[in-house]
Amino acid sequence: MKKRIAWGVLAVTASLAAFYGRDLLGLYHLQQYIGDSAQAYESEGPWPHLTDVCTGCHGNGGRSLHQRYPSLAGQPAPYLIHQLQQFADGQRRAPNMEPLAKTLGDADIRALADYFARQSPPDNQSFRPDAGLLDAGKQLVTTRGCVACHGQSLQGAAGFPRLAGQGVDYLRAQLDAFADGQRREPTGAMQAMAAALSADERKAIAHYLASANPPLQQQP
Repeated sequence: MKKRIAWGVLAVTASLAAFYGRDLLGLYHLQQYIGDSAQAYESEGPWPHLTDVCTGCHGNGGRSLHQRYPSLAGQPAPYLIHQLQQFADGQRRAPNMEPLAKTLGDADIRALADYFARQSPPDNQSFRPDAGLLDAGKQLVTTRGCVACHGQSLQGAAGFPRLAGQGVDYLRAQLDAFADGQRREPTGAMQAMAAALSADERKAIAHYLASANPPLQQQP
């Protein structure tokens, strides 16, 4: 009798596994992902983290999944510090960033900048550029000497941001803002360069930069 019960249990278990196998495996992988994510989160300190408020727009670890919001991962710390200070002072305008930046002290700003600067920048995998705009944008980036400030691979350095792989909508919006004087930077180079470009040329540059994925870096 016991053997029959045991074989029955095994048969039912096998039937359930055959029917729900994929779902059970998916649930196992989900639980494993949640566990690994929780461990990674807790390794950086107790909840809440200062960076949590940034996740909604800029993505986990500063890796944005939206073409409108910039990825902060891999941006040079001096650049991030300067931008947060400008938001706090009202020198750079953005309805979400200004009130947030005003709540940050100098130590908070430096902590955020250092954290995001350490993260590996993501590929902009969701973007599919127009081939014609891509070629035109590459030529414009080359002839306008963008690498002089933003680096040979457009990864940014010191006070100059990483452009490679940023969201196309964000890039175009910033070029337009520099062109019409809504956004400024200390050297004046961006205002002059953007103002000399047509709207179509700014669009082409945004397409090229958004598709110029950053080189692979090891996640710290």
